[in-house]
Amino acid sequence: MASSCATPGCTNPVIKPLACPICTQHGLRYVFCGQQCFKENYAQHKKIHTLMKQMADPAGGGGHRRTPPDGITCPLDSPREVKTSLPTWARSYNFTGDLRPALLSPRRPVTNSRVLTPDYATHPGGVSDSEQRDRASNNNIRVYGADELEGECNLRYACAMGREVLDEGGRALRVGVTTDEIDRVVHEACMERDCYPSPLNYYNFPKSVCTSVNEIICHGIPDYREVQDGDIVNIDVTTYSRGGYHGDLNETFFVGNVDADGRRVVQTAFECLQSALAMVKPGTLYRDLGSTIHRVAVANKCSVVRTYCGHGIVYHSNLHLRTSVNKGSLFHTAPNVPHYHKNKAKGVMKEGHVFTVEPMINLGSYEDTTWGDNWTAVTRDGKRSAQFEHTVLVTKDGCEILTARKNEPVMKWDPDLLQR
Repeated sequence: MASSCATPGCTNPVIKPLACPICTQHGLRYVFCGQQCFKENYAQHKKIHTLMKQMADPAGGGGHRRTPPDGITCPLDSPREVKTSLPTWARSYNFTGDLRPALLSPRRPVTNSRVLTPDYATHPGGVSDSEQRDRASNNNIRVYGADELEGECNLRYACAMGREVLDEGGRALRVGVTTDEIDRVVHEACMERDCYPSPLNYYNFPKSVCTSVNEIICHGIPDYREVQDGDIVNIDVTTYSRGGYHGDLNETFFVGNVDADGRRVVQTAFECLQSALAMVKPGTLYRDLGSTIHRVAVANKCSVVRTYCGHGIVYHSNLHLRTSVNKGSLFHTAPNVPHYHKNKAKGVMKEGHVFTVEPMINLGSYEDTTWGDNWTAVTRDGKRSAQFEHTVLVTKDGCEILTARKNEPVMKWDPDLLQR
């Protein structure tokens, strides 16, 4: 008997589990409580199949895809016209907006021997075995104790390192810089702090940070495209410390002269997160955050993305620091924290819970699609999107923003901090 249905929010007992056949073919186990639940929720569930495509050999040989494949990378010393040319997949792709990708630099190596790597770092398909096992278990929400929060390399430390690394990436952002340069800055900042950049090789993601420009909702891959005057750019950083913890956060920046609509969607995304975090305290239902975020977005004539959600970040006590690879910590786990209205998220907040809230807010429709690189999520109507994210700890009477700036106990809108 399986422990729970793969449909978010479903509480039906799984007596006769129905496994997704496509997931089973790829060695993953996602089970549903029955045929009806599987049919009704397949449109959302099949999005995980996009991740699986990354692990497939494009030639059909049954192996893992090279990261990145031919037609996407070029050396750092290549001519500018080569670097800014379209990747092979993009030459026949029907884009929804004006943004176009460029080629990628070669993957950056981990040069610091003190850096502890998560289990997916060297996996040929970037698969996190610990996350797969976690999904097959009860997937309960972990309660953190004081010993896991304090001290060198523990959870607060990982989040503080994430804050420092994001600030380094933000300072490097300006008109004319490439998002590949932001990736270099973030990668080197991680190395300097004995941290692994968590996105690197996670299900074959080829870079150390996500940079999402204009209509990109999330998971934008840094490339040789130069940032333009008027762009809005989200920098999404996660650092993995030697203590075995991930610290996850992001911010959207104004680059140069951003128009009124661009500034509106960025401020709305900030206020959506601000309003949601004000609700975080023991006893709050996880599903209720989405209603508050929805109200703020609609009041500003924006919409809330439904495909992606906030998540827990778990440390497992079976980590042995004498080994160079952590077999236990999880980048993404329970709880799921949807950001949209009338969601069916399970769970009630308790003191000691740690999770991210990261609403993605669009100027137009909430609907999304994915580029041919199998990672970059964009708005279906090509309009711009913005996002902010923090990792938070539920405290006795509220929450602590673990990824906040120093001397910033609560979120406060200050556009000058985001202007580049």
